Amino acid sequence: MTGAEGSEHLPQLRYDDLRKAGLRGRLALLGPAFVASIAYLDPGNFATNIAGGAEYGYLLLWVLLSANLMAMLIQWLSAKVGIATGRNLAQLCRERFPRAVNGFLWVQAELVAMATDLAEFVGAALALYLLFGVPLLPAGLITAVVSFAVLAMQARGHRRYELTIMGFLAVIMAGFLYDTLQIGFDARDAAGGFIPNFQGTDSILLATGILGATVMPHVIYLHSALTQDRVHAADSAEKRSLLRYTRIDVIVALGIAGLVNMSMLIIAASLFFDGNVPIDTIEDAYKGFENLVGKEAAIAFALALLASGLASSSVGTHAGQVVMQGFIGRNLPLFFRRLVTMLPALIVLAVGVDPTKALVLSQVVLSFGIPFALVPLVILTSSKSVMGEFVNARRTTVIASIVAAAISGLNIFLLADLA
Repeated sequence: MTGAEGSEHLPQLRYDDLRKAGLRGRLALLGPAFVASIAYLDPGNFATNIAGGAEYGYLLLWVLLSANLMAMLIQWLSAKVGIATGRNLAQLCRERFPRAVNGFLWVQAELVAMATDLAEFVGAALALYLLFGVPLLPAGLITAVVSFAVLAMQARGHRRYELTIMGFLAVIMAGFLYDTLQIGFDARDAAGGFIPNFQGTDSILLATGILGATVMPHVIYLHSALTQDRVHAADSAEKRSLLRYTRIDVIVALGIAGLVNMSMLIIAASLFFDGNVPIDTIEDAYKGFENLVGKEAAIAFALALLASGLASSSVGTHAGQVVMQGFIGRNLPLFFRRLVTMLPALIVLAVGVDPTKALVLSQVVLSFGIPFALVPLVILTSSKSVMGEFVNARRTTVIASIVAAAISGLNIFLLADLA
């Protein structure tokens, strides 16, 4: 129950009422971007950021910064679609593009959803194993149950769902803040990581994984659904004012996500780069925290991973429902939807595939899916017939087109190199 269909039964907030309600009412205007930001902090980020720091030190910090700035622009455009048109991105694609194009976009979006669930389930299962010794397959099933419970909060209103996700975000932030304060890092060396550079094809592969983990294609569709009918704006002036709050929402939420992502890589670089402790898996990272810093630091890391997996699995299912309902006009029962996307993850857990390698490769798959969400977003937000007076400014379209071309070009180069 998501998007336009799921929100019909929820009370709609009125912009003018919230604006008049003082600070509390204005804070209630913020929230959708925090839900979207969880997708930028899913377990795939843990795998790619830890791997990046352990293998290349601070080298790929510039990739994280660039990806985060791209994410802010992309999520702003997605949120604007929902507010300006009252439709989400998948619905607009169905209305505006040929059937064959929509069929392709829907199928690849479903594959991306499976790759997303792979990262989220594996991450949460690993966290339960590290914290409590729960075997990976039962831990994956526990993750499914909890994600249903989180999604059930949405039936009680937009705000309860948003606050639940914010609570998970707070746990992730607290875990990495604790570890950062415990470990420390060389600020001068870290600053050098913001100078663009690569070290061979393997670093490009990992950079692509980081990009896929940071600019998440499924949440490009989701954010437009989160804003499309959450707050009622009576006229264009109220919509413009609402868009200003939405811009703040995106900058704050994605800014926090970016700082957490960079802290992951910085911690890994400080502890594991050129060290005596080999870090090939998330389990190795947990043991490294425990051996080099202490049990408390390892627990903080695992709790952050658990919060990430549980929250992002719920957000991923929400996004999958939005995609299906938008592209084909059908909304499968939530249990069936959850089952379809989580099967690959459960298979990985059952057959014993290396969870960390599965996480990193899932992020590469996600990166390949970005252009197929981003290009339609740029096309539609640049169309006056779609957006009306809220159509993109020319410079916005130019920048967004450069971002889409850069991401697509990196993926084409990587595919050619791997071939």
